[in-house]
Amino acid sequence: MGDCQIAYALLQLFLRVGIPSEILTDQGANFLSNTLRQVYRLLHIKSIRTTPYHPQTDGLVETYNRTLKSMLKKVVSTSGKDWDKWLPYLLFAYHEVPQASTGFSPFELLYGRRVRGPLDVLQESWIVGKAGTATIILTYVLKMRERMEQMTQLVRNEMEKSQREQKTWYDRAVRQRAFEPGQEVLLMLPSSDNKLLAKWKGPYKVRRKQSDTVYEIEMPERRNPRQTFHINLLKEWKTRNPPTSPQFYIQAVKE
Repeated sequence: MGDCQIAYALLQLFLRVGIPSEILTDQGANFLSNTLRQVYRLLHIKSIRTTPYHPQTDGLVETYNRTLKSMLKKVVSTSGKDWDKWLPYLLFAYHEVPQASTGFSPFELLYGRRVRGPLDVLQESWIVGKAGTATIILTYVLKMRERMEQMTQLVRNEMEKSQREQKTWYDRAVRQRAFEPGQEVLLMLPSSDNKLLAKWKGPYKVRRKQSDTVYEIEMPERRNPRQTFHINLLKEWKTRNPPTSPQFYIQAVKE
């Protein structure tokens, strides 16, 4: 997909949901093109990039893609060529289901109301409701604003609770580490034989510390000699001292 196509798709999305203040992408060349940079500059959007080989940075997207793929596998034909026909239905089903971390569906968070889905249509066919009455526009707007404020606060509380739980589990296994500029480290990089396998390579030198978890590494053999990596992909390089040869003492014996 070319950079112009990506820019056009983003603009179509912005026209529906509004212009974001930040966009998180991976380090694909299409997302780093001059075309996208101009779009970000004109719309005052801050571009944030993930570190290489660290999918946890965009974990929400990875989880979403994994869930969507799992759903597609259950409905596509044996050949799998009809996946695009099922995609809109699966996306609708996903967007109307409340999420565990927020307690609300993605549709509710975006539009402030529940989506009218197939189950609602079925329920309405069973229950004969009263005829709707006209609602004053101002009253409707005020109710919508109040509902959105309440929902925002509830989502914030649920997200903070979920983040605290995730942090607790993460802190149980993590240990604090830090590297200094000029220090030699090893990098966990994909193997040249198989991209699905990775191994420690190096040593490389730390050029500078960008944050507590992101470091800029000097890699002279690469086309881009300065690359950023997450601390989880780094470990200290320890120089091994060569083994010393055993020493033998010969004592002369007088006869």
